[in-house]
Formats: sequence, structure tokens, C-alpha cells
Amino acid sequence: MKIKKILAPTDLSELSRAGLRYALELGKSEGAEVLVYNVVGPSQEWLDKHDDFYTVDRLIENHKNILGRFLKLAVGDLLPQVSVRQEVGFGVSYKTIVEKAEEEKADLIVMSTHGSTGLSHALIGSVTEKVVRTASCPVLSIHPTEESTSAGVGAA
Repeated sequence: MKIKKILAPTDLSELSRAGLRYALELGKSEGAEVLVYNVVGPSQEWLDKHDDFYTVDRLIENHKNILGRFLKLAVGDLLPQVSVRQEVGFGVSYKTIVEKAEEEKADLIVMSTHGSTGLSHALIGSVTEKVVRTASCPVLSIHPTEESTSAGVGAA
């Protein structure tokens, strides 16, 4: 099976860098396009303060800028070597990721096993676990190594 398109979700956390780097390395070796995808969702606090769609659009635009900066810091060395697209979605993370993979006809989803959820993982399960259970394409989950999270920018 030829891999042509890889979906690489990131929550912009240090721990998500390992999955992102792996996705770009794989994209480079396979000649595949990598769609780096960040999903933002409303917290109850955010919903209480904002009730119009214009604000959602601004939130997404803001996260596009944050995603671009994050990519330069996390995997800037690989960006010129891979076909990369960046997108930001809005919704429930795992559902939005699975929907995006289907919409894009992704051949593979590559994501870290750990992100910024921390203690909530023990209570509600990880986003990666839910993506693995519900995605229609294969999901490669990457466990962050100590080097990838504690070393400098661009570490793997």
C-alpha cells in the first residue's frame, strides 16, 4: 500500500512533538503529503464569554498562527523537505480528527500517545485511544521518548 497522505494531529504540546516528527519523517521517506492538524474546542468558560461565530473564526485564525510557530520550533528542519499543509479545526478533538481523516482520504493517521490532557486521561481516556477505536484508516501511535520531550527544539 502506497502512503500518499498522512494526517498528523497535534495539540501543540511538547509531548505531541514525537508524533509530529515521526509523521514528517515518514512523509519525507514515502513522498507523502502531511496534513498537520490542530483541533481547538470550546471550554465552558470560553462559551460563557463568546457566543458568536465571528469569534470562533478569530479563534481559529489565531490558532493557525500558533500552529505555524509551533511547527517551525518543533520540526522546522524537516519542513522544506516534505509537502506539508496546516489546518485548524473546531470541535471535539477525536471526532474532528476522525472526520478530517475521512474527508481528506488520509492513508494513515500518525499521532503521539500522550498530549496535554494529563490527569484527565485517567478519567475519560486519551484522544489517541479514541481515534484508534473510531478511525476508518490505520492509526500509528507514537510513544514520546524522554529525548523528544526534554531535548532542545527539533529533538526526536
